[in-house]
Amino acid sequence: MKQITPYKPKYKVRIVTSAALFDGHDAAINIMRRIIQSTGVEVIHLGHDRSVEEVVNCAIQEDVNAIAITSYQGGHNEYFKYMFDLLQEKGAGHIKIFGGGGGVILPEEIKNLMEYGITRIYSPDDGRELGLQGMINDLVQTSDFAIGNTLKVTLKDLSNKEIGKIARVISSAENFPEVAKETLEKIHDKNKNSKTPVLGITGTGGAGKSSLVDELVRRFLSDFPNKTVGLISVDPSKRKTGGALLGDRIRMNAINNSRVYMRSLATRQSNLALSKYVHEAVQVLKAAEFDLIILETSGIGQSDTEIIEHSDTSLYVMTPEFGAATQLEKIDMLDYADLVAINKFDKRGALDAVRDVKKQYMRNNNLWHIHQDDLPVYGTIASQFNDPGMNTLYKSIMDTLVEKTGADLTSSFKITSEMSEKIFVIPPARVRYLSEIAENNRAYDKKVDEQVVVAQKLYGIYQTILSVILNEMKQSILIKSGLEQDEILKQVKDKNDKEFIKLLIAQFEKVKLNLNPYNWEIILNWQEKFQKYKNPMYTFKVRGKEINIETHSESLSHSKIPKISLPKYQAWGDLLRWNLQENVPGEFPYTAGLYPFKRTGEDPTRMFAGEGGPERTNRRFHYVSLGMDAKRLSTAFDSVTLYGNDPGHRPDIYGKIGNAGVSICCLDDAKKLYSGFDLSHHMTSVSMTINGPAPMLLGFFMNAAIDQNCEKYIKEQQLERQVETKLKEIYDSKGLERPSYQGELPEGNNGLGLMLLGITGDLVLPFAIYEQIKKDTLTQVRGTVQADILKEDQAQNTCIFSTEFALRLMGDVQEYFIEKQIRNFYSVSISGYHIAEAGANPITQLALTLSNGFTYVEYYLSRGMDINKFGPNLSFFFSNGIDPEYSVIGRVARKIWAKAMKNKYGANDRAQMLKYHIQTSGRSLHAQEIDFNDIRTTLQALYAINDNCNSLHTNAYDEAITTPTEESVRRAMAIQLIINKELGLTKNENPIQGAFIIEELTDLVEEAVLLEFDRITERGGVLGAMETMYQRSKIQEESLYYETLKHNGDFPIIGVNTFLSSKGSPTIQPAEVIRATEEEKLFQIKTKELLNKANPNKVVTQIRILQQAAVQNENLFGKLMEATKVCSLGQITEALFTVGGQYRRNM
Repeated sequence: MKQITPYKPKYKVRIVTSAALFDGHDAAINIMRRIIQSTGVEVIHLGHDRSVEEVVNCAIQEDVNAIAITSYQGGHNEYFKYMFDLLQEKGAGHIKIFGGGGGVILPEEIKNLMEYGITRIYSPDDGRELGLQGMINDLVQTSDFAIGNTLKVTLKDLSNKEIGKIARVISSAENFPEVAKETLEKIHDKNKNSKTPVLGITGTGGAGKSSLVDELVRRFLSDFPNKTVGLISVDPSKRKTGGALLGDRIRMNAINNSRVYMRSLATRQSNLALSKYVHEAVQVLKAAEFDLIILETSGIGQSDTEIIEHSDTSLYVMTPEFGAATQLEKIDMLDYADLVAINKFDKRGALDAVRDVKKQYMRNNNLWHIHQDDLPVYGTIASQFNDPGMNTLYKSIMDTLVEKTGADLTSSFKITSEMSEKIFVIPPARVRYLSEIAENNRAYDKKVDEQVVVAQKLYGIYQTILSVILNEMKQSILIKSGLEQDEILKQVKDKNDKEFIKLLIAQFEKVKLNLNPYNWEIILNWQEKFQKYKNPMYTFKVRGKEINIETHSESLSHSKIPKISLPKYQAWGDLLRWNLQENVPGEFPYTAGLYPFKRTGEDPTRMFAGEGGPERTNRRFHYVSLGMDAKRLSTAFDSVTLYGNDPGHRPDIYGKIGNAGVSICCLDDAKKLYSGFDLSHHMTSVSMTINGPAPMLLGFFMNAAIDQNCEKYIKEQQLERQVETKLKEIYDSKGLERPSYQGELPEGNNGLGLMLLGITGDLVLPFAIYEQIKKDTLTQVRGTVQADILKEDQAQNTCIFSTEFALRLMGDVQEYFIEKQIRNFYSVSISGYHIAEAGANPITQLALTLSNGFTYVEYYLSRGMDINKFGPNLSFFFSNGIDPEYSVIGRVARKIWAKAMKNKYGANDRAQMLKYHIQTSGRSLHAQEIDFNDIRTTLQALYAINDNCNSLHTNAYDEAITTPTEESVRRAMAIQLIINKELGLTKNENPIQGAFIIEELTDLVEEAVLLEFDRITERGGVLGAMETMYQRSKIQEESLYYETLKHNGDFPIIGVNTFLSSKGSPTIQPAEVIRATEEEKLFQIKTKELLNKANPNKVVTQIRILQQAAVQNENLFGKLMEATKVCSLGQITEALFTVGGQYRRNM
């Protein structure tokens, strides 16, 4: 690989980087922005899921040269064009737009977008030809032009808050001081009488200043509904490259407001916390007549106090981790700061820290006469929503500002007296939970090894006894208490032999004292157990019902193929180890599978769909499940739904409606989506891939199922006229169109679920009857909702709420499930798929996923739930790649989970069983030679089926370049149907047991996972590790390692970097591109608007109930079940943002 030299920019170039969506794009743009920075550019990074307006406003406020965006399939055309139009409209047409998005942005679309005015869209082939640095060089060179070399701005422009003009004066002062000189003199003149207060904030690096500023701004905007605020945030430049990461903006949610202006500055010289242009920037904001200016410096060491020269009131932000109290004597800012915040107050030693800082502050300022409680030192947790410590700090800052400057900013903010207290997800005393699990599992393994030695010795003595007895024993000499002594002695005639036998029996009894009686039972009953699988029928009981299963099947050659094959070991030690570490399927530790035999008539095949409106996805579901007994529907949602938004006309929303997933924004959409499938039938199960808005989607689903059963009741009792009356009252009387299913019903759809479109069963049926139907339905529905918010923060990033609030919602769902006895539906699918998709290797995927699973266990236990009641509601979801470790991922997961749940948590059998779904790897779907993808998928499906997964989704070969077509989905399903129905060896249900390599890999992966548990414990458990972004960094490192080996050819991939075709295996262009039609998008918007018009008063009431319950810490899911009947998804999301906090993005 030839090294490309980075381009050296002539001017100071500033670029905004962002991802229009999530998934791998978050990681990709992160890698890009690092290279852009090291090419000498000042980068303002915004992270994932940014609207066009946010990006454009940022670009104008920051006065940048260019915007670089990674965008995902579906909506990219509208996204880029809207960005271009908005920049033109706001007079910023000089800002260049660059983009990329992998193979999903088609060549003709790239051509079209670049003709429209987008500077450049890079394709995967560009990347291969230019290399990463080459691509970035092209981008930076094109963006290398002067900004601020001419200046035509009047003071009136500034006081009118013309954002572009304010930004340009600051740029001109930074880049061309001589050009700006005249304008700046006028500004200084005007500002002689300025009363605008300046709050200066400084502190150590990583103290959480940006989050703290965001929280201050949020409170300021709600405290003063008409006031404006200007922010200047300084970050250090890199001496080596001249580049800078201006990373404060990404942490802030409150600044996306018309009353806020923010400008990030780079120091442009090393060793200083402030840029020398800060003074001018503050002057410009004063001339623009903002009501408050906040100046935040870059995080530095202890000594710098320059901030106080630029501010009226200063705040020093630190954390409890400053070392010994004597370190405080060295911090100059403790002499000068008006207020001190000790942020991250949930860290160890926080109370001691506040005491030490107060003492030092008292000494420095000679405040011996003031009580400790009255000193301006505050403990805060800026990352926690509505933190009481932040409230107190905000109020004190405003009071101090008013006192020092006389500004018209008297706060009416109400504060509570309680101390800033962390709402612990995992109680501090339980922070070692993962290491405790590792210790528990290792102790089990050690015990097994010890017991195996004892059993092996006993077997040796037993064989010796048998060799002394001359005749073949007709009956067993083994009994419950040990050896049948009398029977043995009867067989021995020789006196010497008798003495010898007595000695052997005594030795046997002595050794047997060290054997666990349970293990003796295993040895004793082995022959009987072995025979059960040799008999033609195997009988067992499930919930009191006797089930008989044939133990063999017959091949075409009339061989009897056993469904379960058992080891032919004779020695007791070997048998014991096998029983304690492997065992038959359906017995602890469930290594080989959860159930004695696979269910007949229900293969693990899932039908996967998600595109366009609910009607189109409903048709696809009926098409792929036609004629199959079990309907196992997996639903993918579009990004509008994934982020909790409603469909609308704004281009960057409009473009995404129904693309790369189905658009679902209300109960009617859910009814149409699953219409014609009986959601209460025991052979129907529905899985929903949704995260942030999972509780809302779950509400839509449950209500759709309840209304299906209400519909059955209405038809039985012939109450159709009452339905008609209700529809007339709600729609016809207001002149509103009734909601309807768009187009013809597909074959297989009998219309079940459509009668009550636009209304719910409780409006038609008597209360008692509706409640009974609801109660019964909830116990019958089967399926899962993804909801796993931890892996989102670690990998994929469809987080919408703050982590604490998202976890609380999940806990609320689980409590509701326990209360309503919902046993067949999983309240969460704990997912490793997205961790693997973001680039993790198999061991990391398994370790992070299981550690997330145990975090839910600990959290639910801390909320007082019973492990036996919530354990069975947890399920898992893994990706299956092509690496060797993937051959054992399921068995290792089952084994670790069962040992921990049984021995550490004392859970029952049902809670010990880890149920998991497998999806073949998306990372091994390549956009070159896409036909080869089916070969990889087949091998991965074989891994999964051999390892006894509970359900399986095989990816379509063309998913690398488009939404899968009907033809490719059938091929993907055929892969697993052929393995299950035709491949002879799958008639055996434990084919990998007994293979030396499988046993070796199982031990190796199991130990690697436990070691990772210990590493996570060292970082404060899963949530502690997430704070330092341990998981995310690990995933990205592993991703880069794979990509590097793929790029340089060290890791051969057929048809991608080796065995290329005569044409060089270029990226394949899809013959058929599946995108939502205009008609579908407009119909979705119409559905939402109809809903909003039908019940406006009910919506207001439900939103109020929901918000009150959130503030008062009540269970929200019961309230959501009611709200989802009348509210749209976006209405609920917005309502919960204000009471639960929005997700704060990370670098």
